[in-house]
Amino acid sequence: VKEYRDKVRGMVNDLIDELPLELPIKWQDPFWIILMGIEHEKIHLETSSVLIRQLPLEYLQAHRDWPICQQHHDVVKNKLLQVDDGTVKQGKQMPSATYGWDNEYGLKITDVAAFKASKYLVSNKEFLAFVEDGAYEVEKWWTKEGWQWLDFKKAKHPTFWVATTDGYKYRAMTELIDMPWSWPVDVNYLEAKAFCHWLGAKKGKKLRLPTEPEYYRIYDENVNAETQANHNLELAASACPVDLYKHGDFYDVIGNVWQWTESAIDGLKGFKVHPAYDDFSVPTFDGKHNLIKGGSWIATGNEIIREARYAFRRHFFQHAGFRYVESDSLVDGEYNMYETDSLISQYLEFHYGSEYFGIKNFPKACIDKIQPLLDKTSKALDIGCAVGRSSFELARYFDKVDALDFSTRFILNAINLRDQGKIRYLVDDEGELTSLKEFRLSELALADKANNVEFTQGDACNLKPKYSDYDLIFAGNLIDRLYEPRVFLQDMIHRLNQGGLLVITSPYTWLEEYTDKDNWLGGKKVNGENFTTLDGLHECLDNDFDFIDKYDVPFIIRETRRKHQLTVAQMTIWRKK
Repeated sequence: VKEYRDKVRGMVNDLIDELPLELPIKWQDPFWIILMGIEHEKIHLETSSVLIRQLPLEYLQAHRDWPICQQHHDVVKNKLLQVDDGTVKQGKQMPSATYGWDNEYGLKITDVAAFKASKYLVSNKEFLAFVEDGAYEVEKWWTKEGWQWLDFKKAKHPTFWVATTDGYKYRAMTELIDMPWSWPVDVNYLEAKAFCHWLGAKKGKKLRLPTEPEYYRIYDENVNAETQANHNLELAASACPVDLYKHGDFYDVIGNVWQWTESAIDGLKGFKVHPAYDDFSVPTFDGKHNLIKGGSWIATGNEIIREARYAFRRHFFQHAGFRYVESDSLVDGEYNMYETDSLISQYLEFHYGSEYFGIKNFPKACIDKIQPLLDKTSKALDIGCAVGRSSFELARYFDKVDALDFSTRFILNAINLRDQGKIRYLVDDEGELTSLKEFRLSELALADKANNVEFTQGDACNLKPKYSDYDLIFAGNLIDRLYEPRVFLQDMIHRLNQGGLLVITSPYTWLEEYTDKDNWLGGKKVNGENFTTLDGLHECLDNDFDFIDKYDVPFIIRETRRKHQLTVAQMTIWRKK
């Protein structure tokens, strides 16, 4: 192992000596990777210390160069302090004076309502009351996730507390010491959240953890370039009393231990993944990783700057504690995970992504073709809506759009886009390589009327009676994927208003895995003669509809960076007699 490490060190030193260096170092410069490696090692310094802290003491030996803090004294009583309302601006821009991970770049501006926050981090002594009240055994204080974790771990107290016949001891990194009651308690998010529920009930207050923007309101009012803190290993190899480092009106706004927040990590507006470490941030954008702020006694480098954004699973342990806030503001539970399913991502790119080879966006092209023929625009049905682009385009013209698809995954992505105004997904490039894409409804002026669309999972051949009285029914690339297309067409007759339009697009790729051959509308021989799907449509619809016109509408499905599927659908337009 040492030989391998020496070899790597030599290679890195050679790179540092030989790589071209231009200042400032930019995101795309080779030297950026050197900075990335340095900061990554600093992260491992901290995470390794947590792992060491979890090892049995018999495998460890305390070292004189890593002394723990010797200060622990009477515990101060915590109290809530007022934090005025204000605007928080987050996000680094290029160029920046310091290195940053990709999730730090972009922009987020938040108007934060006034709230109150605890003056100190919660100490071991303050948390003791929660333990002694038996709260680890009372389900009502815990979130569902927290109670599941508790059922699994069978915890009765914080993980770095050691119960003995003489009371609780405290596990530092390499030592077991008498409990330093004035030091901050080390807990995971689930324990911190349960404590807030418990204390809030005891005090009759709405207590919770701060959000990321609320943390920044405290930071921006109380921290400056001269602020001293227990971080960067400048004091000791441990936490220290919660009243040792005063930062404005508060203590330990930075340093001592990380502070859990209510906010799940997400990319800021304009987020782009760095290609050299494309899985540093994105796997955590799942709503299950909560941000920790402020750094700990062993946090160094990028970890201790304002813009740092690190997150962990809610049941994980770091050198992390918390402060609580009192606020009437609801926590924004929005997060935006990246869609990684290849089929779903292909459809998202098909609907909202780039145009390829000069071919227009298919859903938009279809609705643009229909629009001049619309007489009434009260209510439309988009059946087989997939991930919703045609539905949003119809909402430009219709007061209400019902959008249905058989695939729940399609519908969930469409709902997510409508409700959050943006969607993120991974597209395949080559082998296991992918690129990240983001689309916002506002980019195409689709946001204003997005709430006119109601997305629902449903079977096109078995619709509920409420789906009726439409001025337009649009069935995009659906007919050749139905198990009973004739039943569908006959049903649509009764769901359209007189004079309403039925618009069907399809490449007519009939397959028996979707439709029994006996149910194909066309694409087969009948009495020895060629019988096309257009023939079948006329056979099904001519008694009740006037045929208006037909058009060829091409579209591109991007499979990989170098493989695209070109298809030409036929659009037929019918008006109910």
